[in-house]
Amino acid sequence: MIRNFISAAMLAAALGTLATPTAAEIVVQIGPPQLLAEITPALRRGHIWVAGHWDWKNRQHQWVDGHWIRERHGYRYDQPSWMEREGSWHMQRGGWRLEDRDGDGVPNRRDRAPDDPNRS
Repeated sequence: MIRNFISAAMLAAALGTLATPTAAEIVVQIGPPQLLAEITPALRRGHIWVAGHWDWKNRQHQWVDGHWIRERHGYRYDQPSWMEREGSWHMQRGGWRLEDRDGDGVPNRRDRAPDDPNRS
């Protein structure tokens, strides 16, 4: 009985991951249209502005209006972006990354010298 329950739970988990892809990068053959004109509002304390951008949904480019998201301390937000590589268009979805100003692989909150790129 327990073996059947575990098998069913594993199957449900596997199907759930297939139904909800989590890939951060999308690759398509059709480049995005030009960005639409957008007025960037004044800074808003405790928030980050996500610029308007073209997303890929339902097999086509769809415009997403710029909007505010709450700031996350210790993280930086990478804006969504498109890049052409070898005839294909790659979209990197926006998202939060641990802040690492000096690029040494140690997050700022754990780095004794977060602004020293020459530290070994």
